[in-house]
Amino acid sequence: MKWTKVAMDRSWWPAGLRVRLLLAFASLGLTTTAVVAGAGYVQARDVILQQAQDAAVVTLTEQIAQLGPIRSLPPSQADLDAIAAGLANRDDSVIAVYQDRSSSHDQTSAMLPPKLRAKVGGGRVVWQRQSERGRPYLVIGTQLMLDESEGTPRPSGLEVYRVHSLVAEQVSIDRLAGWAWLTGGLSLAFAVLLALLAARGVLRPVRELGEAARRLGDGDLTTRLTVHGSDELAGVARTFNYTAERLERQVGELRRMEADARRFVADVSHELRTPLAAMTAVTDVLDEEAPRLPGDAGRAARMVSQETQNLTQLVTDLIEVTRFDSGTAALNLDDVDVAAAVRATLRGRGWTDRVVTDLPPGTLARIDPRRLDVIMANLVGNALRHGAPPVSVRLRAEPDWIVLSVHDSGPGLDPGVLPRVFDRFYKADSARTRSEGSGLGLAIAWENARLHRAGAHRGGLEAGNDPAGGAVFTLRLPRRCVDPSPPADHRLPADHRLPADHRLPADHRLPADGATR
Repeated sequence: MKWTKVAMDRSWWPAGLRVRLLLAFASLGLTTTAVVAGAGYVQARDVILQQAQDAAVVTLTEQIAQLGPIRSLPPSQADLDAIAAGLANRDDSVIAVYQDRSSSHDQTSAMLPPKLRAKVGGGRVVWQRQSERGRPYLVIGTQLMLDESEGTPRPSGLEVYRVHSLVAEQVSIDRLAGWAWLTGGLSLAFAVLLALLAARGVLRPVRELGEAARRLGDGDLTTRLTVHGSDELAGVARTFNYTAERLERQVGELRRMEADARRFVADVSHELRTPLAAMTAVTDVLDEEAPRLPGDAGRAARMVSQETQNLTQLVTDLIEVTRFDSGTAALNLDDVDVAAAVRATLRGRGWTDRVVTDLPPGTLARIDPRRLDVIMANLVGNALRHGAPPVSVRLRAEPDWIVLSVHDSGPGLDPGVLPRVFDRFYKADSARTRSEGSGLGLAIAWENARLHRAGAHRGGLEAGNDPAGGAVFTLRLPRRCVDPSPPADHRLPADHRLPADHRLPADHRLPADGATR
């Protein structure tokens, strides 16, 4: 099966689909509100100002028409005051200007923009909006005509300016702006509400899919999703169910095949024990007679004896491996003086004179002494066979752990061997297909180390190379182990059958083969 990994850079994405939906809906609501309310506000403001402007211009034009043409120039100050008073009303002020003189209402003359004054002339009416101290107003200007009896009226040079307040219009515009802001706020709140509803509708099946995927990853292959509707999410749910169903069938088949293989190994191993027991008894006789047998007969007898011992050890190792795989391997815990136990291992195998030890006495730990013996026998025997002297064993005590290291002085392990050194039936020397070792020793040592645990922490066995030369195997065991496994005397019967749905622990590691160097 080929797996394709697709990498996606999400460093710039907001965290969480819910947040992204809220931001998207809020952005859409704000944008729509800004466009609609802004356009409506601008259009309404222009209409209000245009109506106020047109009304003021029309009023001034009508009043000037009723005033009539100027009959004599230059006008007196009284004439200027009279013109201004006649055109003024309660809300607006009027300024009459002739050359450098103006009416008595010149307190507002500073409000006349110079650009507007430059455009006044020829009887045209001009206007301009201004603002002073935050108060808007409209300035309208025109020039009165001189009445000539012999011809048409001509400009008199007398200018009239009306200052019309736009405060009322500004209040109306501000009210419109307030309504626009209120509409925007309500629109944003509505958009957020819609986003929450949409997020709930979208995220609920997504959360269900995530939870189902987690359960499926944890080994519950019966996990299925309830399909609602016919949209894209429903399609994803159907695809998930189809994938889970296919995976359940394939994993079930693999489990069945794995259980059959384990059962076969266990059955064969147990069936071989009886004939091997008889063969061992025969080889004991051959060992006694071999020195008296001539030539090839003596060598054949010794070879048969040696191969029978190797086959017996292989069967014993295979039975032990099947117990690890089926989860029936158990600890028989006891308070052990680790230094004394390691010395007993070396003494029992005649290795005391060949191994240098650094074993501080009095290091106590609650572990399985038989499994410690198996681990150390495999490690030291492996170092003696495939390393170079001197071989050393060191013990280091920590508050919660004991650490045992086995160091030889050989060439060390090839870097390509290290990842597989604890695999079953793996031998670092490919040419050494036949040797005194089965290739299961280090794998069994690794499993025995892992079997010791304290809480969530397991023991471990690591392989490496010393910078000064030689291979180093480091064993770490908890000082206070617990045993959650079956009783130590549990044994697989010859007709033992593993269930097809047998499930390994989540953290179980199956080495591919076994290892000796």
